[in-house]
Amino acid sequence: MSDLEKRSIPVIGITCGDLNGIGMEVIMKTLQDPQLMDLCTPVVFASSKVAGYHRKALDMQQFNFHLISSLDAIQEGKPNLLNTWQEPVNLEYGQESEEVGSFALQSIDAAIAAHKSGKIDAVVTAPIHKNTIKLKDRPFAGHTGYLGEETDGDPIMILAHEGLRVGLVTGHLPIRAVAEAITTEKVLAALRKMHFSLQVDFGIQRPKIAVLGLNPHAGDNGLLGEEEQTVIAPALATGQEEGIIVYGPFAADGFFGSGQFEKFDGILAMYHDQGLVAFKTLAFGNGVNVTAGLPLVRTSPDHGTGFDIAGKGIADENSFRQALFMAVDIWRNRSLHQELTANPLKKHRQPSMRGNN
Repeated sequence: MSDLEKRSIPVIGITCGDLNGIGMEVIMKTLQDPQLMDLCTPVVFASSKVAGYHRKALDMQQFNFHLISSLDAIQEGKPNLLNTWQEPVNLEYGQESEEVGSFALQSIDAAIAAHKSGKIDAVVTAPIHKNTIKLKDRPFAGHTGYLGEETDGDPIMILAHEGLRVGLVTGHLPIRAVAEAITTEKVLAALRKMHFSLQVDFGIQRPKIAVLGLNPHAGDNGLLGEEEQTVIAPALATGQEEGIIVYGPFAADGFFGSGQFEKFDGILAMYHDQGLVAFKTLAFGNGVNVTAGLPLVRTSPDHGTGFDIAGKGIADENSFRQALFMAVDIWRNRSLHQELTANPLKKHRQPSMRGNN
């Protein structure tokens, strides 16, 4: 029996993010609620020194981590902090620093290693600043790509809040490169991954998915572009043949404003801003970034490092809290799916803690 099967509540690894931003603030504000310990056992990957710096700067001296030097020392009922490094870190709120970026990467790597060893069940990542993280052999393009590479996963980004879930065919690409990157194979692969995640991660047995077009007015029957007809439609046809309930391609400009999105369990957008501008307009501060397609559960808040407000004690922790809740929900749903597929005659359902699945 695996550690995942033995545990009644998940152990959630939390990465510290950019230490010059609001990451540690929203982490501590979230974990100071003792009721959270009934839902999960959190483990922050950082150091006692940086935790002490943030506690003092933010006047949160009443909050304390349970400090551990080994993952074998994790205690339920307490917010644990694993001393991931011993070196001092030069911190300056609101400033970009490659030194600070190197410690953010250490935190991510420690969480990945902890999951591979079976010590944690999910990862919630605090925001990073991509420009400060330098890899020896390749550019650092963000959490999603890095986690995919380091875990041999095939990730897709899904932004989620209650019934609204927006996935992306392409991620962090310049606009000039998007059209060339949109292929039938890539759209179909993203559709399959989103369908699987909606079933397994979100517990929706027969999800309905809407797919947005690439061009204005979904190409207007070829007048404004042919990708909808020649690239996207064939992918949807194949998905339908495979049993996926999918509709589209829809014109993106009116899809959200008209309320059409409310009829679907998931929306697949062609590129980053097409999906996320609408999502963040509707749910900013409450949304959660879910990286589906990984062997580990990974969520994060829908905001960035907040350099402009770092150290002021005014950061809103709600999105981070929702990310923690959703990590627990997805862990439960994956555990249930594993149980049901191992024993298909067992038909009970365990409800989401927030009842939004």
